Amino acid sequence: MKRAYWLSVLMAIPLLTLGSVSFGDDDDDVFFKFWKRQPGIAPVNNEVYKEECGSCHFAYQAGWLPEQSWREMMSNLEDHFGDNAELNAATQKVILDYLVNNSADKSDYRRSKKMMRSLGDTSAPQRISESRYIRHEHDEIPEQLVSKNDKVVSLSNCNACHQDADNGTFSERQINIPGHGKWDD
Repeated sequence: MKRAYWLSVLMAIPLLTLGSVSFGDDDDDVFFKFWKRQPGIAPVNNEVYKEECGSCHFAYQAGWLPEQSWREMMSNLEDHFGDNAELNAATQKVILDYLVNNSADKSDYRRSKKMMRSLGDTSAPQRISESRYIRHEHDEIPEQLVSKNDKVVSLSNCNACHQDADNGTFSERQINIPGHGKWDD
């Protein structure tokens, strides 16, 4: 009995040390945090972007969209989803450079890669929440917990439910839907 146990432990060690092993859909498994694996997507590390964009909405990580999406979005700030978000030229350049240099098509983070694979022929989506990847990740959540929940309203309000979204972690284990509680699919 002891010999079989230790043999199974020894056989599992190579699997446990591989960074690409996955135990389900939740890419930010606690197991990987123990092995100091990266969060699902690169956290925002640009203070100008955080201040300017994050003052109106969640400061989305650049790795959610490809370069072309960010270029198109930043070129039309006078009509940014119905609002005027124009910036002076210097600030706009700082933000655009940050977004382009950290875009999904240039990222090695898991969720950025998954986002890029999900885009298919859609080269420049403007809404992260309407991407095939995000819709798939949220397809089991009833409408009354999102769009009919006045504390969430839409999938674009990431940090309403994802407790560690600012750090690039979107683990299912850290979802807490306002008015509902922990999410367990």
